[in-house]
Amino acid sequence: MCVCQTMEVGKYGKNATRSGDRGVLLEPFIHQVGGHSSMMRYDDHTVCKPLITREQRFYESLPPEMKEFTPEYKGVVSVCFEGDSDGYINLVAYPYVENEALEQDDLPERDQPRRKHSRRSLHRSSSGTEHKEEKPGLASDSTESIQETKSPRVDLHIHSDVPFQMLDGNSGLSSEKISYNPWSLRCHKQQLSRMRSESKDRKLYKFLLLENVVHHFKLPCVLDLKMGTRQHGDDASEEKAARQMKKCEQSTSATLGVRVCGMQVYQLDTGHYLCRNKYYGRGLSIEGFRNALYQYLHNGIELRKDLFEPVLAKLRSLKAVLERQASYRFYSSSLLIIYDGKDSRAGPLLERRPEARLKRGEGSVPESLQDGGGSEPGSSAQPKVDVRMIDFAHSTFKGFRDDPTVHDGPDMGYVFGLESLINIMEQMREENQ
Repeated sequence: MCVCQTMEVGKYGKNATRSGDRGVLLEPFIHQVGGHSSMMRYDDHTVCKPLITREQRFYESLPPEMKEFTPEYKGVVSVCFEGDSDGYINLVAYPYVENEALEQDDLPERDQPRRKHSRRSLHRSSSGTEHKEEKPGLASDSTESIQETKSPRVDLHIHSDVPFQMLDGNSGLSSEKISYNPWSLRCHKQQLSRMRSESKDRKLYKFLLLENVVHHFKLPCVLDLKMGTRQHGDDASEEKAARQMKKCEQSTSATLGVRVCGMQVYQLDTGHYLCRNKYYGRGLSIEGFRNALYQYLHNGIELRKDLFEPVLAKLRSLKAVLERQASYRFYSSSLLIIYDGKDSRAGPLLERRPEARLKRGEGSVPESLQDGGGSEPGSSAQPKVDVRMIDFAHSTFKGFRDDPTVHDGPDMGYVFGLESLINIMEQMREENQ
């Protein structure tokens, strides 16, 4: 249990504050499509993630012209475990107090083989004080399914009104529809297991507070791209560097300087999000990457041609900014491309193509879309899009934290990835005029 005062779950949530002993119950961020650290929802405009000192310092020292393309850094909170009477383990955020919290850099070396966290039970006993751990061992598919249910119990209070469906390896829909991106819950369970097993008697953690970059969008369509031809940081062990180089060589990171790390795209014809994860992205060829980008820009009825120009403008602007950042390297960072699946043409499209919904299976369009509204009344402006760089745990530049390795010129691996992305989108635009 946390050293902080334990409170009933009913006292958390939307009405919680950070004053006095009140804590904010952190929820899995339902629109997380990639990464491995769990992104948590702090409030409507803010998310948080385990603090890594290098990433925090990088946010604090960003060049002003890069801030347009990164989430706003909002500070630090202390986070601890708290259990409730039903056996659920929650993460609760409190105002940060110096010298009390444990940050990710203090945890054991992550280059060691990862544990199978899904085989560890964090379900509290009736006394609320014991944590039972399953013995490791080989498991059949059925056993693995049983073990999965023994992973940390998560009581989700935040849900999307729009269901999510994961596409399997054969590009078919899974039958399960859930109210959050399945990758977000996976990351959340693994994060709880990792923190609980490694924290021992250390109860508090430091989390970064960052802008929720999708909060402007009613139906956020998100593409998470791992950028650059190299993913390992300068401080990586030989083993980790070798693993990362192999991943790059076997994916479009080597050929294009970019690979898909996750995706969710809203489908007008079925009324749900389609999702892809990083394992899908690792196996794509160049043509497969093009098809994935096409799928991200397709709403189930038509290709969103209106997105080409605003997205391309953002990518070109970012490229120009990064070409001016001498000595910067953004190893293992990602780029988010975001647009709104709520579109002003939704109503007319559905009226024109009602058979599309029947063809793609059951589903209904949320009430918010049935009026066809999306943009502001009378607005003829281009659709709102956003492009943001995230994940700077392995980034560096000249003079940063006395890093011994100094790089010359801009990060050309990252720039190459942007050029590939721009070229593919320009070709796609020409082919679909």
